[in-house]
Amino acid sequence: MQRITPVDIQHKTFKKALQGYDRAEVDQFLDEVIETLEDDAQHRAALEAEIADLKERISHFKAMEESLQNTLLLAQRTADEVKASAHKEADLIKEQARIAAEREISTFTEAAADARREHQRANEAAEKARSELRSLLMTHIALLERTPPQANGETPQAAAEPAQAPESSEADLSDTNRITVY
Repeated sequence: MQRITPVDIQHKTFKKALQGYDRAEVDQFLDEVIETLEDDAQHRAALEAEIADLKERISHFKAMEESLQNTLLLAQRTADEVKASAHKEADLIKEQARIAAEREISTFTEAAADARREHQRANEAAEKARSELRSLLMTHIALLERTPPQANGETPQAAAEPAQAPESSEADLSDTNRITVY
């Protein structure tokens, strides 16, 4: 079925009949129908233009939405990459700190070992000095015991007393030696 347009109605003519409708009344009605159809056509055209505008805006918003989604996705990826990079950097810093700490511990361990060796050498040197001093004192005591009595009138008994005195002196010197060395 073909649609009737306002132009079709305007050009429509009817045959005259003897007992027909009032021509003026029919023309007036046709004019009203034409006017209504024209108003409807204008209204329809306006609605179609608005629909086209809305479709264009929807298309624009969909493009914006897609762009925003892509941007959000890119931002999320970038955040993940930055986070991963930060974790790697933190791990690297931790590893460097661990290596530095191990180096310092190694340095301190070596310094402690050196100090122990130096302490041991000092103890050995002190023991050697004690031993040499003891030996020297023993040699002097032995020399004193072998010395003949003097010619100034001392008796062998008097000579024997000084020999005993150095023994007590040896004990005293030995004690003194201990005190001095320590």
